Amino acid sequence: MSADVASRRIADQLRERILDGRLPPGSRIIQDELADELHTSRLPVREALRILEAKGLVILRANQGAWVTRMDMRECELNYQIRERLEPLLLAESAPRLSPEDINELSRLQDRIEQTDDVEEFLVLDRELHWATYRHHKAEELASIVARLWDTTQHYRRAFTRLTGTHRRWIISAEHRLLIEALRDQDFTSAQHVLELHIRRTRVELSKHPEVFDIKAE
Repeated sequence: MSADVASRRIADQLRERILDGRLPPGSRIIQDELADELHTSRLPVREALRILEAKGLVILRANQGAWVTRMDMRECELNYQIRERLEPLLLAESAPRLSPEDINELSRLQDRIEQTDDVEEFLVLDRELHWATYRHHKAEELASIVARLWDTTQHYRRAFTRLTGTHRRWIISAEHRLLIEALRDQDFTSAQHVLELHIRRTRVELSKHPEVFDIKAE
């Protein structure tokens, strides 16, 4: 296995640990320990951390080490404001090419979202649904920016979802259904508006829960 392939494999493993909560914000990543665990040298680990730093998931400090990126409320709010503006553009790039089969898949995903009470399953399905609406885009740079914003806010989305429980889930489902129906009707302007409001509502709700950002570094 080449060093480049090894670095990307390690980066993918670390990204998964960060996104699924095994490495929460503020966690220190010790390169020697990680290299021992993965039975590799420090070089691919160091390169993997640089890959994740470029994606906004890790902070590297010279002669100190690496930590999982953490945000305060203001930083998270800015990320969501950027999403409000950019994701409707990404949707517009993809929506005209969504097929009836794509729309039916969205409906099936939403059925599964409404049937689960598990936070982790909900997060996976919610992400899958939104990115299924973007699947036919031809705007790689825009999609990369949006993907970074999704990844860097994942922990706070999880904490917020656990905090609010299932009693607010009906609002998310209603917004998803409105989005799907607008796409089915090929009313792409309405679909963009629904998506913008969907993201904005989460931002506003998050702002009411500063405790989500009260994370102690490890």
